[in-house]
Amino acid sequence: MDAGIQNHTEHYAHGLSNPSIAGLCAEMLGVADEACSAGDFELAVEIYSSLLAELQHTDRGLCLRKADALTRGGRVSEALDSYRIAANIQPLRPDELQVLVDVMSLTIRVKEQSDLKNSNLGNGCFESDELDEEKNLNLFSCRLCKCLLSEPTTLVCGHTFCKRCLEEDVVKECKSCCVKTTTLLKKFNVEGLRVNVIVSGLIDKWFHSESHARRCWLEGESLWKEDDLSSAIEKFNKADGIEPFICRLLARRAELHMEMKNFGQAIQDGDTICRLRPLWPKIVEWDRVEPARFPAHYIKATAFRSIGQSEDALREYLYCVALKADWITVKLDAQKILSDMFTSVFVNDGLDTSQQPLLAGSIPRVKPSSLLSSLHSPLSRDGDKAGSSKESSCSKFQDGSSTFFNRTENNVNSHGISCVSLALKRKWTEDPNDFQMPNKQHKRDEASSSKSLPTLSEERPVPLKLLDSADFECSLCMRLYYEPVTTPCGHTFCLKCLERCLDHNPNCPLCKENLCEYLATRAYNKTFLMEEVLQLYLSDELTERRKVHEEEIKELSNLNQEVPIFVCTMAFPTIPCPLHVFEPRYRLMIRRSMETGTKQFGMCIADELKGFADYGCMLEVRDVKFFPDGRSVVDTKGVARFKVVSHGQRDGYHTAKIEYLEDKKVEGDDLTELLKLHDSVYDQATGWFTSLKDDMKNQIISHFGQLPGKDLDPQANPNGPAWCWWLLAVLPLENRAQLTILAMNTLKDRLVAIHRVLIFVTRKRSR
Repeated sequence: MDAGIQNHTEHYAHGLSNPSIAGLCAEMLGVADEACSAGDFELAVEIYSSLLAELQHTDRGLCLRKADALTRGGRVSEALDSYRIAANIQPLRPDELQVLVDVMSLTIRVKEQSDLKNSNLGNGCFESDELDEEKNLNLFSCRLCKCLLSEPTTLVCGHTFCKRCLEEDVVKECKSCCVKTTTLLKKFNVEGLRVNVIVSGLIDKWFHSESHARRCWLEGESLWKEDDLSSAIEKFNKADGIEPFICRLLARRAELHMEMKNFGQAIQDGDTICRLRPLWPKIVEWDRVEPARFPAHYIKATAFRSIGQSEDALREYLYCVALKADWITVKLDAQKILSDMFTSVFVNDGLDTSQQPLLAGSIPRVKPSSLLSSLHSPLSRDGDKAGSSKESSCSKFQDGSSTFFNRTENNVNSHGISCVSLALKRKWTEDPNDFQMPNKQHKRDEASSSKSLPTLSEERPVPLKLLDSADFECSLCMRLYYEPVTTPCGHTFCLKCLERCLDHNPNCPLCKENLCEYLATRAYNKTFLMEEVLQLYLSDELTERRKVHEEEIKELSNLNQEVPIFVCTMAFPTIPCPLHVFEPRYRLMIRRSMETGTKQFGMCIADELKGFADYGCMLEVRDVKFFPDGRSVVDTKGVARFKVVSHGQRDGYHTAKIEYLEDKKVEGDDLTELLKLHDSVYDQATGWFTSLKDDMKNQIISHFGQLPGKDLDPQANPNGPAWCWWLLAVLPLENRAQLTILAMNTLKDRLVAIHRVLIFVTRKRSR
């Protein structure tokens, strides 16, 4: 049951004017009220009728209670008799007609559902047209104003909107993931954003006519704000002439006509919108701060009311409530008109006592003119007989050969009228006569009315003859965009291409605008619109482009065939190796190691002849911290030793084909000798480290950590015990000497070398 109707069922506002009723029949009234609350309106009507029949003088409050019960029970035509009786006693107040308005509008909604089911368009699914509109938005529609993008501007989050929409305060109310609050807008620096060059060009190329109309429309909006209404309406008319049947354009023009007191023209535009979008409950505001966006039915209702056409105004108000049940202001307007109609017709005018027969059948929609004619039907002044049975005198709702308010028990269950969701995309089945203007001078010209109206689900197709893959080539790699990103200056590039350019220079590759702030935030989000267009219209080309990219990534992730080499310092297995990366080639190298998922690269010392040494250590990235200027600090740790098989280069940095090194294991007497040597050298290393000064020990510990413990099985790790590499890293040796020990493939040789080094440094310090 509708919330408003249920509220009236439980809480009556109609007082009893006859005190004797409350005193003598309080128990019966309580039963009737409970019956209404339980949805048994037939019982309530019988009780109210019985009480009225016992009275010598009709009680106004009791008549209103009976009228409400009849209305909720679907017997609206009979209910009008009771309302008229109450109106004769005292003019009806608007609030006393809330139930009547609720039921009339709800009946419209029920009829819409029935029409949709009968036309097989609904498939049993009814949603709001507003949600359906969101689903049917074209790729090139702004999610804020729902119109074709004008001066499309891409935020750093990757979403694209009209520049005008982003500049207006109305975006504060946007539910999009990226423009919720003013704080976020400041973060996006909307004022500094430029038009997306690629998207703007595509829109002008593919939708030239609509784009031209949109520009004229926006010029009209600007003139409107400057109060140049005559020039504004010219721009609106020009836009409509270029691209007719744009609902939002017609809605804005209708509002402008209302402001200019051109009510007939406003009704015409509203009429066209109703044909195009019959279930359009709301026009989303986009160009003004005040919430002045109304459905076409409301525009028509206001215009009809302004020129004194109360019947037509009531009809449109009822449509509004049917589309948007919680629109309180419109409900009150409808109640006010009904109140005035009852007052003017049944209080001030003479009443015709002739009765009209109830015609069979029904019409698609409520006809306010029929309602008005019904109010002129006879009114029984005998309160004890009025409405005492289903066959009693009642008003008739005529419309030619059919009626609207026939008995609506099909739409009523035992607990009242059930709520029905609004239907989607139904065909307009209204009789054309319902859309005649109140004055001949406002009739639509025949040429305009003969145009075919587009459907709600009509797409904005891209002309295939204008589709050219060359429009989607990155200006840096000259290939199809892959993961396109748009800079704040409005230029679009492949993500990888842009990153490589920013490694060398923090300026846009095309316009040279400084992108330091963009680089600092590293907000490289893909442009969703471009991604969708590529997938939709260039899917084959995009598939080929993706294959090329995946092959490149696969090649980069092969840590044997082409390993990236960082030429810098000595690195050892298990030992931390922090790096400060500032060269463009190494920025690219580190980024690729992260993108491939390997998070590894080789570290070698320089070699004057070959470029880098023949032996090195693989490093694994544990963490990367980026700085606003593009520099980074990379936290790495040694993983494994390798031997260089061949040297190479890729995109400016060194690469190598490698073979991993492992210590040769020994057994028997050789293993016994190795264990003795291992323990001896470890004790020697511990003694040397203990003999160091405290400040030196603290420096070593802060950088490399504590001396690792002695391994029970020194051959368990293919690279040997961790303490050996820790000691080799802290001993005062030149890189070449360290490299020699790193390249050894037996633990015995490495222990002997370390033993000699310890003897050397101990003697040197003692001197």
